[in-house]
Amino acid sequence: MAFVDTARIHVKAGGGGKGCESHYRDLWMRYPRPDGGDGGHGGSIAFVADPRIQTLLDYRFKQHYQGERGGHGSSSGKTGHSGDDCLLHVPVGTILFDDETGLLIRDLSTPGEQVIVAKGGRGGVGNKRRDTVVPPTTGEEKIVRLELKLIADVGLVGFPNAGKSTIINNISKVRSKIANYPFTTKHPVLGIVETDDFNFIVADLPGLIEGAHLGKGLGIKFLKHAERTQILVQVIDMAGTEDRDPLEDYQSIVFELEQYSDLLAHKKRIVVANKMDLPDAKKHLKRFKKKYDVDIIQVSALEHKGIDALVDEMVRILKSAVKPIE
Repeated sequence: MAFVDTARIHVKAGGGGKGCESHYRDLWMRYPRPDGGDGGHGGSIAFVADPRIQTLLDYRFKQHYQGERGGHGSSSGKTGHSGDDCLLHVPVGTILFDDETGLLIRDLSTPGEQVIVAKGGRGGVGNKRRDTVVPPTTGEEKIVRLELKLIADVGLVGFPNAGKSTIINNISKVRSKIANYPFTTKHPVLGIVETDDFNFIVADLPGLIEGAHLGKGLGIKFLKHAERTQILVQVIDMAGTEDRDPLEDYQSIVFELEQYSDLLAHKKRIVVANKMDLPDAKKHLKRFKKKYDVDIIQVSALEHKGIDALVDEMVRILKSAVKPIE
């Protein structure tokens, strides 16, 4: 299934039904009695956060949604039926914006959370309640922009081919695509890590490149998902494969996170030295420790070495900050 994290749709709530103008009369009445019923209200457009849905793909194919129109009132004081609401299901973590004004409508970050974005029109008033009929109102209409920010406890960040996909494959049941070329992972991949007494969600986020905070490469699409996490795990190819310098990679990632937002700049971080099974890794690690005074966990994701220590550190931090997934 394709991963889609943005969409733009047109929504129009249903208009109200017309109020009825009618009069009741019989042989014994000198003056007819007004008995026109009210029109029904139009159906509204609402969004609900549904944990069973993972992407916004459906909203790329269908971009127009409309609430049902209210029924017209009739004689004998009968009220028209109210139109059905149009309930749109989106992934948890979807943010809704009014596309015309750019204003935030709601951040649907809780399963089951619901919000009305376009209210249905009011039904017209029949002459049973008023001397004159009051016309109905039209339903609200707007263009809504949807943006999905994944909600995960841990986000794996790093340059392409740093080994993030191999790590998530080792610690969770998910199987992220692995290959020896950049941008193997082109969209976030979620996996659930299960330990004896604590479960949590980890996201394998697309590889960074220099200038990501400006939108280069996967840029903003990657960084916005990183904002939802409790911890960022900064994965570094310590062997310096593909003629990369691990020290420069570390500094570049820190720079991209700091430039994107203060939230990312101050988020709790775990630094991982991956590919420690390769010949040059120990040499680069010695240089790294001499230059940077940060704790670093050594792993070889390919040989599954150091993975348990990494998971233990994630659990230790998360237990003090978040509740486990039920």
